[in-house]
Amino acid sequence: MDVQDVDFEELYQGATPMGRKMPWDLGAPQPAVVALADAGEFTGDVLDIGCGLGDNSALLASRGLRVTGLDGAPSAIEQARTRAPGVTFAVADATKLEGYEGRFDTVLDSALYHCLSEEQRRAYLAALTRATRPGATLHLFAFSPEVPDAFPAPYLITEANLRETVGQDWTIERLEPTVYTTSMTPEELRQSVRAILDQDPAALTELDTDADGRVLVPVWQLKAVRSAG
Repeated sequence: MDVQDVDFEELYQGATPMGRKMPWDLGAPQPAVVALADAGEFTGDVLDIGCGLGDNSALLASRGLRVTGLDGAPSAIEQARTRAPGVTFAVADATKLEGYEGRFDTVLDSALYHCLSEEQRRAYLAALTRATRPGATLHLFAFSPEVPDAFPAPYLITEANLRETVGQDWTIERLEPTVYTTSMTPEELRQSVRAILDQDPAALTELDTDADGRVLVPVWQLKAVRSAG
């Protein structure tokens, strides 16, 4: 199974060897996103793009923000509506975002960018530019090349790629390494990798864990502001 060819609709239906426990489904907001929210980094109309099961959307809505959660997987949106009934959720193609022109003041990309091919990333950034207002803020988390080879990551993103792709229409204010919390212990992650990939997952022992024993994955944390044009 090639991670770059993963069908996320099948994943959310539990129809893959991975089962129903997905590495990014914490059953709660991503801690890195909570930290941004605590710092007041989200304002106005917020787009949670690639919202998955909606826990980050629910967090932001609980802070009094107007949140729209979009995802390409219908099963994810169906489950998100159950978890966060007060949030607007819809199925959408992130590389087009038709019907959302000029809508948003803040965008959260919590690990979508690294699921897209290079061509898709460029279309996606162009779509985000169309869907946001001048001066909008983008918060983006993407797997970095520090991720071990055995980790099931669709793509690993370089700093140069982010600066070139995002930097076309957005001014990057912060781009720094941080960690992204997964739902799995090291052993659960190794079992998952053995189930879906023909690889030796021994390198996964190099990853740190949090106080609850959950694996922490190296990511880029980017903040950018849309140009006024």
